[in-house]
Amino acid sequence: MTPATFPTTTVLDVVVPVHDEERDLAPCVRRLHADLVRGFPYTFRITIADNASTDRTAEVADALARELPGVTAVHLPHKGRGRALKAVWSTSDAAVLAYMDVDLSTDLAALAPLVAALVSGHSDLAIGSRLARGARVVRGPKREFVSRCYNLILRGTLAARFTDAQCGFKAIRADVARRLLPHVEDTGWFFDTELLVLAERAGARIHEVPVDWVDDPDSRVDIVPTAVADLRGVARVMRGLATGRIPVGELSAQLGRRPLEPHAPGVPAGLVRQLVRFSAIGVVSTLAYLLLFVLLRGGVGAQGANLVALLVTAIGNTAANRRFTFGVRGRRHAGRHQFEGLLVLALGLGLTSGALALAHRIAPPGGHAELAAVVVANLPATVLRFLLLRNWVFRLRPPAGTGAHADVVPENTDTRTLETTR
Repeated sequence: MTPATFPTTTVLDVVVPVHDEERDLAPCVRRLHADLVRGFPYTFRITIADNASTDRTAEVADALARELPGVTAVHLPHKGRGRALKAVWSTSDAAVLAYMDVDLSTDLAALAPLVAALVSGHSDLAIGSRLARGARVVRGPKREFVSRCYNLILRGTLAARFTDAQCGFKAIRADVARRLLPHVEDTGWFFDTELLVLAERAGARIHEVPVDWVDDPDSRVDIVPTAVADLRGVARVMRGLATGRIPVGELSAQLGRRPLEPHAPGVPAGLVRQLVRFSAIGVVSTLAYLLLFVLLRGGVGAQGANLVALLVTAIGNTAANRRFTFGVRGRRHAGRHQFEGLLVLALGLGLTSGALALAHRIAPPGGHAELAAVVVANLPATVLRFLLLRNWVFRLRPPAGTGAHADVVPENTDTRTLETTR
């Protein structure tokens, strides 16, 4: 993906979402403003996003906007960090949109590295990470445990690859935000996690900056209700991805990067990655196949057990390889892919059925010879399956008159560059 041109002189818009923060707001904004004036090389704006405060936060925000050049205040009638960020980011004219928590737990020295990857066009989102190598963190064991458990849950349920979803220190390119924000539903603390998951699934590049972070002992975050809301958000996003309600394919087409060119002649791009993922899925499928074969062998015989076990595991294998090995997202052509996967299954069935028939000539039915035969026959069947999935079932099929792939992310041909002013 290449960066886009913006008709703007404001490079960075840093949003500070606040709710009832009359005491901490002024020191935070003055410190942030001084730091940006002193060392940030691009034009900037600080936007205080007051979301339904009931104390003097709005008054303090307005006073800061009058006092400090480049500081603005926005007042929203409803509470919610995610709602505040979405409202401000959706209307900002800056090229890069960022936010940080008002407690400034994250060292501001990380802000320039956070933004640099986006200004250069190298990345689409950037996040501060307290869990990345090189980060230095001071916080209590309870918050440390909760944070690590939450990120493990994201990895296990949503296959997230970013290390820290909850650090209140993130930035996004405005053109990417305009694509993703309409699909982010959460208005609270789960907002940025949902944004990151959608971005990652759409093929956006996420840059991580290890940060120095000191816990705020006066944090207003209520851990238990926030954790429950986050888990509900995880379940909702999982359903959206599983049912296709979240248009990952459409977002991928808009944000996806160009495919890598082969590093060596005759070596297709992504071959090693595909082999690793195919092998991992294959191991799971083989174990499931052997388990089903053994369970069904006594009831329907060796050939019947072989047929049923192959059929069941082939459907799951095709679906898993479609998504994880060959990167095909969405429901388009899913039926055709499963049908072609069943045709590939027929070849594997022929090999394993033949091996069983040969085993029965050598040894009595029901012995270890049967298992040995199907295991040996599955080796060439697996190789054949990979070749057919890669070169037939999921091969590039450009639509008529275009060079784009009908099933995977089409190549992004935008060659514009980000223009910034110092």
